[in-house]
Amino acid sequence: MANILVICTANICRSPVVEGLITDRLEKQGYTNWTIHSAGTWAQNGRSVTQYSAEVMQEIENIDIFAHSARMVTAEILGEADLVLCMTKNHVEALRVEFHDHAAKIYLLSQMVDNRRYNIADPYGSAKPNYVRMYKQVKDLVEQGLPRIVELAQ
Repeated sequence: MANILVICTANICRSPVVEGLITDRLEKQGYTNWTIHSAGTWAQNGRSVTQYSAEVMQEIENIDIFAHSARMVTAEILGEADLVLCMTKNHVEALRVEFHDHAAKIYLLSQMVDNRRYNIADPYGSAKPNYVRMYKQVKDLVEQGLPRIVELAQ
């Protein structure tokens, strides 16, 4: 059973969406006993997912993430993960510095596709079309990168 941790800043926009997408895609491929969860580098524990992130996932994917509750990344959470997927280069750098013993398992989500290295923009506080754009971007990365995600997490 693999454990995948998805990281963004506040754990209320991008990482809950990616968590939901990875969970859905893995379950559809028979990986039902894997743990997929998320956290933030500057999260306020217990904060709700943004309305637009939850709406986009419900409307487009029929995946319900409304109950998501933000949490701050900790050494314990990171230590349990087999693979850590981050939204930005700054997240990767911060985690590798703070949790240097786990640096080898920390990647950008974009690296899962042809080892690309770019940031996923945070739509927080913007209009719903920006959340849809973010969703489309991470959906493509998850779907194209799923074989590498599985390989690195096992």
